[in-house]
Amino acid sequence: MSLVRDVLAQKGTDVCKIDQKKTVLDAATIMNERRIGAVMVMNGDKIAGIFTERDVLNRVVAKRKDPAATKIQDVMTTKIACCEQDTTLESCRAVMTKNKIRHLPVVEGGKLVGVISSGDILAREIQDQEETIRYLHEYMHGPN
Repeated sequence: MSLVRDVLAQKGTDVCKIDQKKTVLDAATIMNERRIGAVMVMNGDKIAGIFTERDVLNRVVAKRKDPAATKIQDVMTTKIACCEQDTTLESCRAVMTKNKIRHLPVVEGGKLVGVISSGDILAREIQDQEETIRYLHEYMHGPN
């Protein structure tokens, strides 16, 4: 069974962070440049929240707020589910499904060490399935 640490070992531990006092426009620009769906919002070294594409739509665009004048701290999601490196991907998927979220910060000893997405989990599960298929094929037919 794959763990969060397996995903982070493959994708890396780089986390896109932004200060809570920055604007929505700042966050949207970073998200667009890096082609990502969320940024971790920080208050110094502490996680203050997460800002996602959904937050942009529901809390900024739909409310007709000016992205250049709206602070992230006023529209970010503050209730955050987290995981640890030893958490199974199955557990992460269950938390994401239950809470209808697509990103989980990875925290160890109170420090942010990575973020995994539902796409990361899906990619790892596909990789695991391909390995199982290859193993079973070799078992039944011998190595190629």
